[in-house]
Amino acid sequence: MPGLPGSFNMLGIIDMTVRKRRSTRRPSRVTHLAAAAGVLLLAGCGSDNEVLLNSQPAFVAGTVQRATFDGSTNDLLTAGLGKTGLQSAVSPTIGDALNPTAAELRRLAIYNNYRALVDTTSSGGFGVLYGPNVDSSGVAGSSEGKIAGTEYLAYADDGSGKQNVTMLVQIPSTFNLASPCIVTAASSGSRGVYGAIATAGEWGLKKGCAVAYTDKGTGNGAHDLATNTVFDIFGRPTTATAGAQFVATPPAGTAASNRIAVKHAHSQQNPEKDWGKFTLQAVKFALFALNEELAPKVNNAATVKFTPANTLVIASSVSNGGGAALAAAELDTEGLIDGVAVGEPQIQPDGSGGAVVKFGANTVSNGGKSLMDYTAQGMLYQPCAALSSSVAAAPGVAFINATAGAGRCASLAAKGLLSATTLAAQADEALAKIRAAGWLPESDLLHASHFAFAVPAIAVTYVNTYAQANVADNLCGYGFAATGTDFKPTAIAPAAFARLFGTGNGIPPTSGINIVNFNNPTGAIIEGAGSASAGGVFDYNLDGARCIAAKVTDATVAANIKAVQRSGRLQGKPTIIVHGRNDALVPVNHSSRPYVAQNKVNDANSKLSYIEVTNAQHFDAFIGNAALPGFDTRFIPLHVYFNRAMDAMYDNLKNGKALPPSQVVRTTPRGGTAGAAPAITAANVPAISAAPAAADAITFSANTLTIPQ
Repeated sequence: MPGLPGSFNMLGIIDMTVRKRRSTRRPSRVTHLAAAAGVLLLAGCGSDNEVLLNSQPAFVAGTVQRATFDGSTNDLLTAGLGKTGLQSAVSPTIGDALNPTAAELRRLAIYNNYRALVDTTSSGGFGVLYGPNVDSSGVAGSSEGKIAGTEYLAYADDGSGKQNVTMLVQIPSTFNLASPCIVTAASSGSRGVYGAIATAGEWGLKKGCAVAYTDKGTGNGAHDLATNTVFDIFGRPTTATAGAQFVATPPAGTAASNRIAVKHAHSQQNPEKDWGKFTLQAVKFALFALNEELAPKVNNAATVKFTPANTLVIASSVSNGGGAALAAAELDTEGLIDGVAVGEPQIQPDGSGGAVVKFGANTVSNGGKSLMDYTAQGMLYQPCAALSSSVAAAPGVAFINATAGAGRCASLAAKGLLSATTLAAQADEALAKIRAAGWLPESDLLHASHFAFAVPAIAVTYVNTYAQANVADNLCGYGFAATGTDFKPTAIAPAAFARLFGTGNGIPPTSGINIVNFNNPTGAIIEGAGSASAGGVFDYNLDGARCIAAKVTDATVAANIKAVQRSGRLQGKPTIIVHGRNDALVPVNHSSRPYVAQNKVNDANSKLSYIEVTNAQHFDAFIGNAALPGFDTRFIPLHVYFNRAMDAMYDNLKNGKALPPSQVVRTTPRGGTAGAAPAITAANVPAISAAPAAADAITFSANTLTIPQ
């Protein structure tokens, strides 16, 4: 690759004395390499002179795609848009709306995924504390932050031809041959393969590391049943199902009814149970790609220069991607991963070990619920709780329809799920129910926005994936379709569907695909304020919400929930988790806190550091969103602490610097006028302390994790 530093020893001989960080765990170097990287051996004159030829891992399906980017007209991090283009509210265009090119879709995907993960306003910190122009030392410069390099793209599959997990490796031109490193970047949420570009992707590329992306088997795979249109590996629409990201398999004769099948919901594979495996496969694919691109050649065949023994690997990402990184570390039996650094991980502990969590002096007795369980509770009570006078100033409360919210309160009371008799008291009681289900009071102001923009989408998607439901099952009356001006299902606009890879997030509502209540008494209609229960009451479809809540105990659903739960056994790998205390989507009481406690009990050699950040929540992109004023005044970007966690892990692995102790980091909100908060400064986001005060120290003793209030 042009511009790469260093030179090769073209003898084609692998030096068997290279640095071996974990040699004590490797019974046989040759055996390990063959297993981990997929290599071929050529006989030499002695055991130390065996030449290892690079070979494609067995799980790679189809053709490996390779592309180079000059770092000017196009690049790895910004798709040629640069800092300015990413910050612009004007999205990249498509020449032929019905026939977008792979390059156009890639640019659109990078633009939208980047902006979905971080606050791109200057006052919020973009271009100042983080962003393409901020170098690996945290210094903001005047560059556009474009990074030249090469991409390798392929599917991973189990031989069925149905998984088609998208993997992508980015190798920057600044890749350090003398100190090779890989950062994993499993996608956030249900996003496509670029769904961690702004987080782990950016950090890794700026550090000169290769980045190993995976869409975790979710991604933007969709199938328009009416036209039998799917997507190829580049996201281009096609009617050719061979090599498609996802093809639904409804029963023969099923009426399409404008239905759209979505991979995460309708693959019937519960991909979440394999997120750890997919992340490890991405690491192996990255090693293969590095050797193909940069290793010496013997008779035009790439040898093996980069191995798990000489290549630093940090498993990383945020949200679902963070959960995938932790799962990979638990599963890693080949020594692929050196350390883990994740933000706000969606991790579901299995409850083993008998660990206890205390918040201040109080034992947390309502924590450790599954994602499906707590999300179902949120879907039940949030639209009523949003009407409580105590959260009247919540950002996004304007998106809760007061009539439908009051209807939800009344219907909850009629079903015996609330006991209060007035609307005000019912709303307060619903908020109390949410707290009793494990949310912190710090999340109170987030329930309105989260119900409006996230919770129903997650509830409907995950109940389908855990039930291994077919698109035709009409689970709880819900399905996905485009809707018209009358809010009824209609054919999706071909141009909208053609752009889905670039604009979608893998979980409807997204890019013209909406959640539809097919059980609505007056006919199928978009889920929302106009969606009614069986009695015709406009109550945000309480019937559907109750059905989802009941599915938590369904045998298939329960078995698949159990299949995604993790033990916390990280095998002594250095690990750092950062999580916002205010997180209302993945509440700390159900994720990081019990997982950390479980790790301390189950992992005898635990090296896990937990950083809980005040005034931080799940959606950094909401902070600068003009439609949600008040996020900016109340919340700081957790992304700053994700980057600091990555820095700390790199320093630990490269230089032996100790990870910071577990602690609460107390931040200062920007304050000011909602929608016009003053610019963030370093004072708002204090450093993670190497020696936290006693009042901030998170401690573990006698099977109990104690988090100071």
